[in-house]
Amino acid sequence: MRLDIVITGVGGQGNVLASRILARAAMDYGLSVRTSEAIGMAQREGVVMSQVRMGSGSFGALIPNGQADILLGFELAETVRGLPKLKQGGVVVVNTETIFPVSVSLGLSQYDPDQLISYLQEQADGLKPVHATALARQAGTPKATNMVMLGALAGLNVLPFAAAHLKQVAMELIPTRLREINLKAFELGQQAVGGA
Repeated sequence: MRLDIVITGVGGQGNVLASRILARAAMDYGLSVRTSEAIGMAQREGVVMSQVRMGSGSFGALIPNGQADILLGFELAETVRGLPKLKQGGVVVVNTETIFPVSVSLGLSQYDPDQLISYLQEQADGLKPVHATALARQAGTPKATNMVMLGALAGLNVLPFAAAHLKQVAMELIPTRLREINLKAFELGQQAVGGA
């Protein structure tokens, strides 16, 4: 068994923490895990892509193009940019929130969220759009977007471990003072895709 997950977004969205939570949850289940992270030049709002591979046998940390089972997109444009990693029939969970790059703010490029969603719908049969940042705000802070996305992923029942286990690991890795908000965010994510 092997499961390859790409998490893509921009700096400040909790991408790296999400990948570590997934890795820890898989290791608790006795699975071999490899991870890698590519962090953009900008500290905030630069591209961040994490790769989490779990399963049996030997494998490296980098997911070859066209082999990811799941693309977890924290930001719309970065999700489109991560599509080459996805295998045919793979699942895409995308946060519909947009973060306009500086080039758009300066009028040097365009960003059309509707066009990006349409493109994702054409390219990925298993597309699951989630208003993750809005749900994180509902939970108490937009910084909990990563927990909404993990909750949505857990709600799809595509992981080799129970959603409850992923939630437990997430709460163990989050500071005590932030657990209530993040727990609510996780559960809102599950509910957004019809999970528990």
